[in-house]
Amino acid sequence: MNTADDLLGPLLDGNARALARAISWMENGHPQARRLMAKVWPQLGNASVLGLTGAPGSGKSTLTDQIARTLLQKGQKVGILAVDPTSPFSGGAILGDRIRMGRIAPDPGIFIRSMATRGALGGLARATQDAIDLLDAAGFDTVIVETVGVGQDEVDVVSCVHTCAVVLIPGLGDEIQAIKAGIMEVADLFVINKADRDGVEQVEQEIEAMKSLSPPKPWDPPVCQVIATQGKGIPEMLAHVREHNAWLLGSGGLERKAQERAKLRFDSLLAEEASRRAKARAGKRVQELITAIANRELDPYAAVEIVLGPGA
Repeated sequence: MNTADDLLGPLLDGNARALARAISWMENGHPQARRLMAKVWPQLGNASVLGLTGAPGSGKSTLTDQIARTLLQKGQKVGILAVDPTSPFSGGAILGDRIRMGRIAPDPGIFIRSMATRGALGGLARATQDAIDLLDAAGFDTVIVETVGVGQDEVDVVSCVHTCAVVLIPGLGDEIQAIKAGIMEVADLFVINKADRDGVEQVEQEIEAMKSLSPPKPWDPPVCQVIATQGKGIPEMLAHVREHNAWLLGSGGLERKAQERAKLRFDSLLAEEASRRAKARAGKRVQELITAIANRELDPYAAVEIVLGPGA
């Protein structure tokens, strides 16, 4: 399986090795990666994509594990993309999520991949979006994207998924601050995990108060309580996800989501490719410009203009 043509058939058949290789091609910029994506592109659009985001320690990985278990019991194939912090040494993902989800990993209906953020704005690397498409092409019914942390940079996740669930827990003391950090705008569903702890009602009241202060939205994000370690509340949460998917289907939301994701991908790929080509043309001069900036001999805006040429 060294060419896109070789890889295409096994990938569309759901072969795990072919899928893993295809994702690696996208991550590493393999020469056949673009050709493979071009071949699968017309066949996409069948998978339901669920995003989970929340503060570290909110139990996203355990929640992902339980959601996947429930969907597997219903006969679905489930793909999980765990967007881990990038290792400062290797540039790869730190595989903590795979360890926490090890109980479901051997199931033939599951595919788990840890993705490195690689410093991408929004916490989602371009390769993660490619991986969503490849899981879709491989016949997975649901793709779960678990993102690292929360904050303003995380809001791009909403353009990559159909339903974005924000996971909170009682007792952190900074729930409202997390919501203020742009999460309110991306949430299609609020999930209060570890609901057996004290303070659950306070978190729910804070969410409802914040919702009341925001402009009215076509979809009012519901709030549900779960105890992921015990599997409690998972069916109710998934019922909310189905309700949101039905609303998207009936309101034209799927088309809007497709437009948002297309714009995000086009803009990011355009910037990436333009940067690559500009640096290739500049060659060794790039390092000279970087040195000049560091020595205060040239400001960074002027350096970029030298590489790209004067703007319009």
